[in-house]
Amino acid sequence: MAGLITVSTLPTAHLIDGSLYVFRAWHSMPDEFHDIDGHPVNAVHGFTRFLCELLERERPSHLAVAFDASLTTSFRNAIYPAYKANRELPPPDLERQFVLCRAITEALGIRVLIDHSYEADDLIGSTLWGLRAHGFRSVIVSADKDFGQLLGEQDEQWDFARNLRWGPAGVFERLGVHPAQVADFLALCGDAVDNIPGVPGIGAKTAAALLVHFGSLDELLDRVDEVPFLRIRGAASCAARLREHAESARLYRRLTRIALDAPIESGHELLQRRRGMDTLESLCEQLRFGPLTRSRLRALHSAAT
Repeated sequence: MAGLITVSTLPTAHLIDGSLYVFRAWHSMPDEFHDIDGHPVNAVHGFTRFLCELLERERPSHLAVAFDASLTTSFRNAIYPAYKANRELPPPDLERQFVLCRAITEALGIRVLIDHSYEADDLIGSTLWGLRAHGFRSVIVSADKDFGQLLGEQDEQWDFARNLRWGPAGVFERLGVHPAQVADFLALCGDAVDNIPGVPGIGAKTAAALLVHFGSLDELLDRVDEVPFLRIRGAASCAARLREHAESARLYRRLTRIALDAPIESGHELLQRRRGMDTLESLCEQLRFGPLTRSRLRALHSAAT
């Protein structure tokens, strides 16, 4: 079946979309966990369980967790002020838990990636790009479809919650386009999650059909006069909308394309998991972790080099 992962002998780095799993824990964990000061820490408890399970199952030697700190300050907001304007800012209780999730990550000796101008996607993309030059393959731990554009022949994406893994062929199965076309695809059909409208009237199926035929957004817009002759529903009106919204589509691609040049320290040795800082015990006390979570964390802390 296309999309199945073949075993690779290349060294592997796991790049984790940390913010996604903090938000999932925030929404899924009951509001019954509080720290020693009475503040809610349900997201921290859920995120810590996720991190423990991943480390226990995979035993990764190289990994990083990327967090978002740029919901309103990303370079994309400067390009397009409406970018992600449909999202509410995290409440103070969740902001505080994000800080604690980063502290747990660092205490386990895991590299944290965070920047106020670049999003977690960009930090993961830039790290993956640098690792590829050193002969590494990457496993992106996330369910976010945007990451499909990063997958090279040896890379894979892992939806941890559903335990689904796919490589480049799996991107085509899911979206109908190849990894190199994902940013163009999202620019055409839009991405409601990020408040990117896309070209009016062009949905996912039409966007995929256009890219299969023309190969890229640039080629499509250069040859838009050919669109009315394609065997797609509403081809003539589709061509008219593409002419009218061509510049918008190019702008949207600047938003949907993951940056590969974020200012991060490069080098695979920086992603090697090392013995964390001596803050684990104090964090366990502060967060009122139970004995099982504490023993898991101690064992993982001790297992690091």
